[in-house]
Amino acid sequence: MTNNLCKLALQANGTIQPLFFNSTESGHTGLTNPSILIDGKDFYINLRNVQYALYHSEYGQNFQNHWGCLAYLNPEDDITLRTRNFLSNNNFNFKKVDTSKLDVEPLWEFIGLEDGRLVKWDNKLFLCGVRRDTTTNGVGRMELSELQDTGHGFVEIKRYRIEPPKGYTYCEKNWMPILDMPFHFVKWTNPTEVVKVEITTLKSETIVLKEQKLPIHRDLRGGSQVIKYKDYYVAITHEVDLWMNSKNNKDAHYYHRFIVWDKEWNIVNYSDEFKFMNARIEFCCGLAHRDGKFLITFGYQDNTAFLLEMTDDCFESFIGALLLD
Repeated sequence: MTNNLCKLALQANGTIQPLFFNSTESGHTGLTNPSILIDGKDFYINLRNVQYALYHSEYGQNFQNHWGCLAYLNPEDDITLRTRNFLSNNNFNFKKVDTSKLDVEPLWEFIGLEDGRLVKWDNKLFLCGVRRDTTTNGVGRMELSELQDTGHGFVEIKRYRIEPPKGYTYCEKNWMPILDMPFHFVKWTNPTEVVKVEITTLKSETIVLKEQKLPIHRDLRGGSQVIKYKDYYVAITHEVDLWMNSKNNKDAHYYHRFIVWDKEWNIVNYSDEFKFMNARIEFCCGLAHRDGKFLITFGYQDNTAFLLEMTDDCFESFIGALLLD
């Protein structure tokens, strides 16, 4: 049986709260896939705002939608999937990130920086996510969006579009930024691949590639940032079961798990798979640690965002055998 992480955390003195703001500013559509960053005494939270609704039939119900039980419903006469980002600093007063100085006419139907992870490197604040609207065939590349705090909100001042280390690929996404290693990412988890980005040339190179392979039947895809905990690195990854159901419609289940590496990027432990709240579509973009608690941000059904606090004791109990001394 798949674990429910929110239930486990709440039973061990954790807390959970929704993340939201005035619905008029969001267009009355989804706020999802939040990311959190702790930087000294400061904390930042980003919310992804999408202009569509995720249409999902549970338990085989028939919905009057020709796309089937899993589909994205757009406003009338709009075939795009648009993302805007709203950021808060030390409060929950979210302001739209102003991207107007760098926006150009989109060339693809997925518009905006998707699933941004917050990171601060070289004293600069970035959102790190995938962008697919700069080519006519939707080639996805990881981008770093450099943000400046104006005192009244955040403005995007520069974009860095990163080339993958091994030539052409159609879509690069879900690289996990390593918070204490500027411009380094865990590109792949199983086996672990760490890449370094030369920010002046936007080229990347693989600096760690492990042969170790975990006995997990799904691909371990990126999720949160990679953070330090004691003498280890910790992140949350995601896995997807995607299939065509009996009615020949696309359906999916998302799962997550904790991954723990040592300083040499050997995986020394990993948790059982879990869901946050037992929805089919859940997605984690944020992980932080402060004052004996893990702070985890995740999206629910592409429509809602949550912040979960989980105590160290609960985390270590869930991870199990590894002694995190």
